[in-house]
Amino acid sequence: MEGIFARLVVLAASGMLLTGLIVLWRKGVPAYIAAFTWQSWLLSGMTAAVGYLGGEPQLYLVAVILLLLKGIALPALLRATDRRFSTRRELLAYVNTETSLIVGGMLVLFAYVLTEPWMAMTKLPTRAALPVAMALLFVSLFIIVSRKKAITQVIGFLMLENSIALLAVVGTYGVPLLVELGVFLDALMGFLVMQIFLYDIHETFETLEVDQLARLKH
Repeated sequence: MEGIFARLVVLAASGMLLTGLIVLWRKGVPAYIAAFTWQSWLLSGMTAAVGYLGGEPQLYLVAVILLLLKGIALPALLRATDRRFSTRRELLAYVNTETSLIVGGMLVLFAYVLTEPWMAMTKLPTRAALPVAMALLFVSLFIIVSRKKAITQVIGFLMLENSIALLAVVGTYGVPLLVELGVFLDALMGFLVMQIFLYDIHETFETLEVDQLARLKH
């Protein structure tokens, strides 16, 4: 049973990483939102599974909150933002698609090298997913710094929070409810603040391109 669970955890974590790589590959904002939605659903399912097998029933509540807020509510807000600002495509990023995928692959390899000592020290059944979780964290950071549109950077930030939650779940075999909710509420507040800034910026400058906004300083 534990061996099957370990493989399922790695499969789910790999699916979450794949959604991050999709953001590097695709150029449409709806595709980014769909990737984040799938990522949140996978995180919710994995959290519930860890709660069941790890004997942490409070993680069921965390899984439900993740599903409702990050799997349903936040994607709906992102779609509303997309419709309002007509940000259907990201025509040009700071790093092109081919280079982004190469960098993403290198970050995955770096994550495996970085987490190898950690994996050697722990005996948790979820340890095989540690490199994948770390890779998702690096890829999410790269999304934030390599994309031009502010809404894509917001999605990268939300994926970064997902990667931190994933790392906590597989690295500790479940985290205390209070800690997980605290991290999530921080991310939620950050998202709401970003939403306000997006509306204000678009109303004032009629653009969400980060490089165009930077030129306004000169």
